[in-house]
Amino acid sequence: MRKQLLSHHCSIFGVMCGLKKSLPFAAFLFFLFSFQDAVSQQKMLRGVILDAQSGERVPFASLRFTHSGAGKLSDSAGNFSFRFEAWPKDTLEITYVGFQNYDLPVSDSLLRRSRNDSLFVVVHLQRGQYTNEVVVSRKVDFGYLLWRKIVRRKKFNDRYRFKNFSYELYNKLELDLNKVNKNKLESIKLLRPFDFVLNNIDSSEDDPFLPIYVTETLSDYYYQHSPLKRREVILGSKTVGLDNESVSKFLGGMDQNINFYNNFIPVFDKRFVSPLSNNGDNYYRYKIVDTQYVNARRFLHLIFTPKRKGENTFEGDCWVHDTSFAIQKMTLRLDASANVNFVDQMSLIQEFSQIDDSTWFLTKDKFVVNLSAFGKKRMGAIGRKTTTYRNIKYDDSSVTRELDKNKILEEVLFGPNARNQPDSFWVNNRHEDLSRNEKAVYQMVDTLMKMKIFHTYANVLNFLGTGYLDVGNYEIGPWYNWIYANQLQGLRLRFDLGTNKGFNKNLILHGYLAYGFGDQKWHGEADALYLFKRSPRFSVYGMYRQDLDYGQQYYDEITSDNIFALAVRKPHVPIKFLNLEEQKLEIFKEWLSGFSLTVAGDHKVYNPLLNLPSKDIYSQFSGDPLNAFELSFKLRFAYLEKFFETTFYRTSLGSDYPIADLKYTRGIPGVLGSTQQYSKLDASISDYIKVPPLGSIYYNLFAGKTFGTLPFPFLNVAPGNETYYYNQYAFSLMNKYEYLHDQYLGVNFEHNIGNGLFRFIPLTRKLKFRQFYTIKALWGSLSDANQLYNSSPDYTFHSLNSKTYMEVGTGVDNIFKVFRVDFIWRLLPLNAPTTLNERFGVFGSFRLTF
Repeated sequence: MRKQLLSHHCSIFGVMCGLKKSLPFAAFLFFLFSFQDAVSQQKMLRGVILDAQSGERVPFASLRFTHSGAGKLSDSAGNFSFRFEAWPKDTLEITYVGFQNYDLPVSDSLLRRSRNDSLFVVVHLQRGQYTNEVVVSRKVDFGYLLWRKIVRRKKFNDRYRFKNFSYELYNKLELDLNKVNKNKLESIKLLRPFDFVLNNIDSSEDDPFLPIYVTETLSDYYYQHSPLKRREVILGSKTVGLDNESVSKFLGGMDQNINFYNNFIPVFDKRFVSPLSNNGDNYYRYKIVDTQYVNARRFLHLIFTPKRKGENTFEGDCWVHDTSFAIQKMTLRLDASANVNFVDQMSLIQEFSQIDDSTWFLTKDKFVVNLSAFGKKRMGAIGRKTTTYRNIKYDDSSVTRELDKNKILEEVLFGPNARNQPDSFWVNNRHEDLSRNEKAVYQMVDTLMKMKIFHTYANVLNFLGTGYLDVGNYEIGPWYNWIYANQLQGLRLRFDLGTNKGFNKNLILHGYLAYGFGDQKWHGEADALYLFKRSPRFSVYGMYRQDLDYGQQYYDEITSDNIFALAVRKPHVPIKFLNLEEQKLEIFKEWLSGFSLTVAGDHKVYNPLLNLPSKDIYSQFSGDPLNAFELSFKLRFAYLEKFFETTFYRTSLGSDYPIADLKYTRGIPGVLGSTQQYSKLDASISDYIKVPPLGSIYYNLFAGKTFGTLPFPFLNVAPGNETYYYNQYAFSLMNKYEYLHDQYLGVNFEHNIGNGLFRFIPLTRKLKFRQFYTIKALWGSLSDANQLYNSSPDYTFHSLNSKTYMEVGTGVDNIFKVFRVDFIWRLLPLNAPTTLNERFGVFGSFRLTF
């Protein structure tokens, strides 16, 4: 028994001893299983808060459960998380200044999306209004005081304070269609070959959208303050399906620099007052709404709203570093009353990072715009541009060395193979990975470019829009010149045929034939352009033409030989018919400095046919008095002029500087039967100037003098307008060939004010009417010799005889977003004769503009 008891006690002691030795391990196991059980019982709600329009994360948003009262703030990246022992029967209310409140019920339908007791949600906040929030009634306006400190410190925080800087720039542009109705699109028979495109529709947001295009650009950008120099070397440009070098340049960084510290910020073709403008307090109200700490730095949350409706201002907010008063992040949103067409919503976002102890530098900017051409509820488009900046240097000698390579003040160059970089280049160098949607777009575009029917559709749309249609290596059109009718020719049919880049990338040939069933005569033209070099441009152009001279084509925005001109001609104004046979050879040479020279030889033979003096009035002249050969030299200076270029032709996008022209023409007798000897000198200077917040101004000063006694086609014919379609470059209440001069001086001035007085009237402000005024004046004289030489019993040319011709006008622009109505008064001369005795006229025009 004792042995048994002893054995029993020893067993118990052994167990106890074993337990004692294994107690820490047992405790650990107990804690582990208990913790695992507790964790398995906990529920987690996580999420991220985004701006529904821009896709940007919303930091420090307020989150609160309406029943329990529990809450917190989202972090600086817009993330949040909550833990629960059990899912609450509650509603999470999310608020942030400038956005509509968002309620997220923790409902059964929501919980069914959870996995392993964890639920992740993406919250898209819709824009709201700041108006009721920015009300300052206290004696000390702390928002205003903060704004003053920001403005005072601009010279220490603006990146353009440095002597020079450089960075690597990555630019990505995405275009989407929003409010896409998949069922409706699938029912359209013409779109059925492209059904696979609709598989990319993203329904994760309130309004389904379809990504349709993406471009990427990577470049090295250099800037120097004094003397001013800019340089961009494009390392890679990915524009699938769009082979245009000028577009690739515009997608870089040279033309997309927006600086929030400037007094004015460009928005499309307008200039908006920046909230950080030196006189921003005249346009905005400011209010501090929050203070937060990020990485031991204190930031103040400042919001701003317009003081008045209808002005070119923003609403938005920014986070301000409380020590340097530098902007850490700013979001600008287009105010709903802003006078901008086709834009439903727009956001501009810039983020700045501290790259050393005292320097904040731009590291990201984003531009998002919702376009709705046909109404907010119909399908529109979303443009998203994201730009990031890396490898930032400032006040560095390497930047100076790179800029010393510039041949001109601004230079955009393509690096080796920049427009054909392989996919591996982009994988290794793009600043951020492509999203699933963006990858799908590249695949979609690549597929479309391989489809013959897609190119057929594209050609048809191009034909309807531009008038031209590619047929193999040739081109026909424009279609709007095919049918025309006039008093002399009756019904006139015309057909054009030319080559395109498929025929030759440096040579383009073109010609047309026209037949008038009234005069039963053929007319036509043949011309050719050869490009030796595209940048800077060097070309030669040759042309032969035998047709009616419709006159002053430089001034006309609608030519006189198309079907549209028939509908807008002034009644009882006879068309002047003048036949012209012309041979011309022209050489054009351009330099990087902005100078260009055009040297031309031009042989012209005129023949007045109807409603103009006959050449018989020059019967005392031996030979053909209307046969002339001209040699001309035209010097043009357009500093840093920008162009949109196609394969052969280009359209000027203007310059930030005035553009000047000087032309000398010499008439030489004895060449191809020419009989006239004379000299001409013509000059002009023009400019388009932004004058924010007062809109924009266009002006053109022009003058000229002719030395010699000549028939009227070789003198200066003042530019008249015989249609009711407003012509910016002609005198609206003057007819063609009404005034004849051998010396002249003129001015054309137009001030587009924007919404002007219309912003004070609720209806016109809502309709987005715009105000403008115009002033056009001309001084001219005709020598006695030329007056006598061109006198005719059947037709009388008038001269101002050093008097002033003046028209002034005003009207309403942006009617239904496309129409403009001009009311024109002719003020001077008071007693001048006129064929219609017009003193007042109403003219219309249309254009698409933001």
